[in-house]
Amino acid sequence: MLMRTDPFRELDRLVERVWGTAAHPAGMALDAWREGDTFFVELDLPGVDAESIDLDVERNVLTVRAERKPAYGENTETVVTERPAGTFSRQLFLGETLDTDKIEASYEAGVLRLRIPVAEQAKPRRIAISGGSDRSALGG
Repeated sequence: MLMRTDPFRELDRLVERVWGTAAHPAGMALDAWREGDTFFVELDLPGVDAESIDLDVERNVLTVRAERKPAYGENTETVVTERPAGTFSRQLFLGETLDTDKIEASYEAGVLRLRIPVAEQAKPRRIAISGGSDRSALGG
């Protein structure tokens, strides 16, 4: 059997995986950073109604789902369709050091912002040393 490779088809597959298609939109772009004892994540969701955003956490996996509906109706003849519509989804794997019970979310101007605090048990802490002059307790 002969196999033929089409380099342009491979490029098309790569582009679809990165940017998606109208039928299968790509995942949402995000930024993540840490400030002190808090992690922040911002996800771009332009044109998404806040009511369509769904956040779930299960076993330190945060799943974000959102739906963007087209501005036009079903019986409309579209001329150009470049803005993806449909369901977007992204999963974030959160470390054990984050407190998933205290995640806060806000949505403004097409940006979903998550605030995830570091768990108390994961924060560095100072350990007090007792004793001093009493060496008999240490066998000395």
